[in-house]
Amino acid sequence: MRCAALTSISPEVIRDLRSGRPRTIELQSTHNIVTLAGVEPGPDVHIFMTSIDTEDLSPGDSGICVFLISSAISMKRIVEYSQGSYYEERERMSARIQVKYCASSLVKEVFHEGLCSPTQVEVLKSACYHAG
Repeated sequence: MRCAALTSISPEVIRDLRSGRPRTIELQSTHNIVTLAGVEPGPDVHIFMTSIDTEDLSPGDSGICVFLISSAISMKRIVEYSQGSYYEERERMSARIQVKYCASSLVKEVFHEGLCSPTQVEVLKSACYHAG
């Protein structure tokens, strides 16, 4: 299955998502925002998440697949004052997504053309069977 990949996600966040409850995450990494900009939320939309950096992502790396429930990309304006008369104005783009755990998975192939292009991967979902 080919899906968008979010990289450099904290291992604690991934561990929390494995509990199965939907979670809302705010992302500020440019490469993750570019990837999310091309994905529309839906009941069958999968996103691959891993703690590995984008540059280091390669076949065989592990992560999780999640369902993308909702997403919103926004711009925040930040003004910092210093010493009474000097101030600096900046803008920060961020993405808020709500996701729910689907399955553990492994990367089969990586598709990434550069910093301003989305990162996509071909993944294999791991199957786990329990004897009853």
